[in-house]
Amino acid sequence: MITVAILTLSDKGSKGERVDASGPAIEKMMKKMDAKVVSCDILPDEKALIKKKLLSLCNKVDLVLTTGGTGLSPRDVTPDATMEVIEREIPGIAEAMRSEGLKKTPFAMLSRAVAGVRGKTLIINLPGSPKAVWENLAAILDVLPHAVEKIKGSQKDCGCSNI
Repeated sequence: MITVAILTLSDKGSKGERVDASGPAIEKMMKKMDAKVVSCDILPDEKALIKKKLLSLCNKVDLVLTTGGTGLSPRDVTPDATMEVIEREIPGIAEAMRSEGLKKTPFAMLSRAVAGVRGKTLIINLPGSPKAVWENLAAILDVLPHAVEKIKGSQKDCGCSNI
């Protein structure tokens, strides 16, 4: 079973000025995948706090899903903090999410979301809106179990040849 931490990044959400709908959306999708959500936190858009929290979660959970802070505003620092934490980037995950998003809105190209690995933990940045969370997670959901398995060191072949 995959263990998951959800981290919502929102100045207003962290102050109780906005109800977080994206974190619960992620949690619902993870339950559909039979993953176990072990923590859900909300932090302000502060790079140092985000980085510290990500580091504290690494090697304690298999997957960290962040929501929020992936855009272009000066307070959107989630990808920046993530890049300072990860050891290896997995650009295909973010590319797949943006590609799927572009089918619905041209604004998807403005996402700075990243994905990568630190130790044995996969970290993926998701947008801040519940609708975008659903769309982005749907684009990558099927590959997450395999990705986690490989990160944990599985030696199974990734594909089969019919030759």
